[in-house]
Amino acid sequence: MRAAVLRQAGAPLTIEEIDIDDPGPGEVRIRTTAAGVCHSDLHFIEGLYHTPMPCVPGHESAGVVEAVGPDVTYVEPGDHVITCMSAFCGVCRNCTAGRPVLCESTETWRSPGQPPRLSQKGEPITQLYNLASYAEAMLVHERACVKVRHDMPLDRGALIGCAVMTGFGAVVNTARIPVGASVVVIGCGGIGLSALNGAAIAGAGTIIAVDVSSEKLAAARTFGATHVVDASVEDPVAAVRALTNQGADFAFEAVGRKETAEQAYEMIRYGGTAVVIGMVPQGQKLEIDAEALLMEKTLTGSNMGSNRFREDMPQLVEFYLGGKLHLDDMVTARVGLDDINEAFAAMSAGEVARSVIVFD
Repeated sequence: MRAAVLRQAGAPLTIEEIDIDDPGPGEVRIRTTAAGVCHSDLHFIEGLYHTPMPCVPGHESAGVVEAVGPDVTYVEPGDHVITCMSAFCGVCRNCTAGRPVLCESTETWRSPGQPPRLSQKGEPITQLYNLASYAEAMLVHERACVKVRHDMPLDRGALIGCAVMTGFGAVVNTARIPVGASVVVIGCGGIGLSALNGAAIAGAGTIIAVDVSSEKLAAARTFGATHVVDASVEDPVAAVRALTNQGADFAFEAVGRKETAEQAYEMIRYGGTAVVIGMVPQGQKLEIDAEALLMEKTLTGSNMGSNRFREDMPQLVEFYLGGKLHLDDMVTARVGLDDINEAFAAMSAGEVARSVIVFD
């Protein structure tokens, strides 16, 4: 099958023919229909995060089940599914405590002694996040996907697999904002727009979007922002504090930069909560005013929207089909697999909210 392969950090992805194994126990093979171009993959391409090479990136995806291995009980060929990197075992401490996104087990992976799921001429190829969706097919554990309605368009459903779940979930699951809360979202890419959309659906009062792109700030209003702040022309911290009477109840950082993560903490009021969603590069440290901790200000992270994805993602599908989740407005471009490097370049330049790779 054809796949986009990353062989060296900092180098372009190459489209290559690779081999995919047959499904083993608990595994399913999925024909990839669509895969979002996500900043998380770009971090590995740029070398800001690390994984064994060569690898096939991609994790925000949807498709149709083609084949299942022994002991698979959840899906069957023909099912439409959305994938999720938050594969769960169901029996570890975090899974049984209701936090499967933090599953501690590796039982949904193939062990080093087993044949690799992906290979080329006998040499293993890493599946980034154990998904590798920049390929014509995926071989994953059945607990890394969720069934969805057949009337859900899969090119939009793919976005639910990461950007939407991550942004929406950070607001609703991680922070659990109350009705009427004041909310600020830094960064209006796919995750930030989803956080804005989630805040609006959850009943937030003041919803502030912060970005340096006038086009993205215009889009933010469609997703629920009541106010926008252009950080390229004014101090975003001062602007947010002025709009919220000394600080927002909740701030969500959706960029993945040290500076913006620290700004999120500065934007919240006493007793407020700042949630870092973006992937700040490995090894970087955040600096905050320790005295502010005494005023019960909270700084926390959010992993994939603190999801229980088999419950959350079907609900997000219903929100989309009911007209509440604005996925149509999020997709800026649809491209083919051969255009993947150009799609990442457009994302790096801030030209798109989300590009989606579609497969024939």
